[in-house]
Amino acid sequence: MKNARRITTLAAAALLGVAILLASAPGEAHSPATGPASRPAEIRVYFSPRGGCLAAVVEAVDGAKLSIDVQAYSFTHPAIGAALIAAHKRGVTVRVILDAGQKIDAHSQRSAVAAAGIPVWIDARHAIAHNKIMIVDGQSVVTGSFNFSRQAEEANAENLLVIHNTELAGQYEANWVIHQKHSEKQTKL
Repeated sequence: MKNARRITTLAAAALLGVAILLASAPGEAHSPATGPASRPAEIRVYFSPRGGCLAAVVEAVDGAKLSIDVQAYSFTHPAIGAALIAAHKRGVTVRVILDAGQKIDAHSQRSAVAAAGIPVWIDARHAIAHNKIMIVDGQSVVTGSFNFSRQAEEANAENLLVIHNTELAGQYEANWVIHQKHSEKQTKL
């Protein structure tokens, strides 16, 4: 019972945070339940361990038609790496920014995606680049505490939000570009 209340409280806090973000976009009328008045936000929430987070990430990647921009602290799950490579092979523009720790993590998918032709940058400007974000087709954001790792899917208590909202995706994209500009592009693996 205590865990159920905690999960409910965490979910409510996460959704409230999203509603506040949606309400803060300048120059538009908003409703906490729908986002911008002209475009309702669709929000899906997942929890781990084994609560659908991995499947939701792979589904978002598999559904991409134009672009996927990634920021990841831990990027070690082979299914996510394979999904990004498959998206790249079908013509989706995929770009990845990783925390500096991914240069030395033996399980990192950094080398695999880079070898497939996906550009990879390392963000070493911060103590840790702790983002866990995918921006899909400039329309959706995948984010939360969920690292792109087996540990996050199978053992950790994590959360993941999939938010379909163009305005919010634009804000995340602008932040992605800021980090890409100060990150080092990987040329040697």
